[in-house]
Amino acid sequence: MCCPEGPCHYRLLMPVNCVLLSLSLLCGCRMWACGVICWPLVQGVMVRLMLVLAPVACVLAGIGVSAILTTYMKNLSIVARPDKKLRRTEAASYPVKNEIAMVVVVLISGLLSLYAFHCCWVTAEAYSSPSIVLAARQHDGSRLIFDDFREAYYWLRQNTPEDAKVMSWWDYGYQITAMANRTILVDNNTWNNTHISRVGQAMSSPEDKAYEIMRELDVDYVLVIFGGLTGYASDDINKFLWMVRIGGSTDRGSHIKEMDYYTPTGEFRVDKEGSPTLLNCLMYKLCYYRFGQVYTEQGKPTGYDRVRNVEIGNKDFELGVLEEAYTTEHWIVRIYKVKKPENRGNEY
Repeated sequence: MCCPEGPCHYRLLMPVNCVLLSLSLLCGCRMWACGVICWPLVQGVMVRLMLVLAPVACVLAGIGVSAILTTYMKNLSIVARPDKKLRRTEAASYPVKNEIAMVVVVLISGLLSLYAFHCCWVTAEAYSSPSIVLAARQHDGSRLIFDDFREAYYWLRQNTPEDAKVMSWWDYGYQITAMANRTILVDNNTWNNTHISRVGQAMSSPEDKAYEIMRELDVDYVLVIFGGLTGYASDDINKFLWMVRIGGSTDRGSHIKEMDYYTPTGEFRVDKEGSPTLLNCLMYKLCYYRFGQVYTEQGKPTGYDRVRNVEIGNKDFELGVLEEAYTTEHWIVRIYKVKKPENRGNEY
């Protein structure tokens, strides 16, 4: 089984950017040169900014290509000038002027054609598939589809009460609302930092402390994303430090310290060398529950995480205040039900 594909297509255009940068500097178009330099940096820092800055990049690209073609197309007109004396003078001072201009024009035309084909490829490979359906290539080249998100949302819609409240990280809020038709605590449009912080505190706390927060928020189900079985890297373990940071950013979460989740050497590890605070928090337990009994790769021990490439450190544990309700086929989405508090009358 192979890891789900991730978009890294912008790296393919780095040679093109280098060529265009050199030509733009020769033509004196420094503003566009700055755009060529900044655009890959923006893509690497935050992919969302691509959507915001795409119109700016298009304008800069048009200015740059126009400046280059305008400069070199003028040199092609030397063959059409009627003044033979002027033509001979220019030819003597710049003997291969026409040939260089022809090469640059053909090169720019080729790069533009290459970019057109590249855009078609990106549209077909990266942007045509919905984000909730993941794809991977197997060793024989065949395509493997991971449909765990729709599977989980369908289960929520069919097997939970209509008024059930689902706690998850904010990334999946819209999807749960639209596809599962269930109430969520936070989503992509939640502006209340305190509310998001409470969810982060629940995920970062031990199970008993997290249960108090979940009862306070009236949570019925908890949904987490886990990629350790399939190699899906955009899971909640890789996002967990943001939950810790946001959870500890308010007064009620002041007890949550990011450094408590690192090893003494400053590493974020999920193996036996990992921080005890991390290995016993709610998020860790929800992702790795029963995972310590599973073989993921030949020649590896049980509980081998294919994203972090380590054997998990805390395998033998049971859940106390939550119970596993549903896990999808490839373990990408895991849903847990919050147990109701026991009737105090049973104590007597």
